[in-house]
Amino acid sequence: ENKEINKVIIMNIVVLAGIPGTGSTTVLNKVLEEVDYVNINYGNVMFDIAHERGLVDSRDEMRKLNPEIQKDVQKKAAERIHEMAQDDDVIIDTHCTIKTPKGFLPGLPKWVLEELQPTQFILIEAKPSEIIYRRMNDDTRERDAEHADAIDLHQRMSRATAMSYAVLTGCTVATVQNNDDGLDKAVSE
Repeated sequence: ENKEINKVIIMNIVVLAGIPGTGSTTVLNKVLEEVDYVNINYGNVMFDIAHERGLVDSRDEMRKLNPEIQKDVQKKAAERIHEMAQDDDVIIDTHCTIKTPKGFLPGLPKWVLEELQPTQFILIEAKPSEIIYRRMNDDTRERDAEHADAIDLHQRMSRATAMSYAVLTGCTVATVQNNDDGLDKAVSE
């Protein structure tokens, strides 16, 4: 008698996040040289959706959209990413929080987490002074100038938000320091 065994294939959906200037994308690009995961940038997917709707012309305009519009774009991006993550292990490059003119907006609210179903969060952090320097020297983006105390607050908000996400999803949260001259250590962690 042949018994059929039901197999459940669980794809890993890792969320890698850090506030702008922590070097999270730099860490991710080095990690991707060593692991077999598909990289999806949440902000790029959101930008594609917002741009298709004629709402923005650059990615840096996204955080200035009305929060209700941002929420709708977040949800549509989660649906699109969920479809993209059906057959592969995925690392999603994103932010736990977005600093907007009206305050902090969760980057992955409950309805997004329910759609994504992440298995782990990795939070990349750096010293505020290093973040300031990195932002000042990044010609590829239009970054807001902030003082060290505002950057520290943003990192603390992201840390707290990541743990809230873990409560909702049951996944783990790891923090990795990406300090100057510490890229190899951050990648290894």
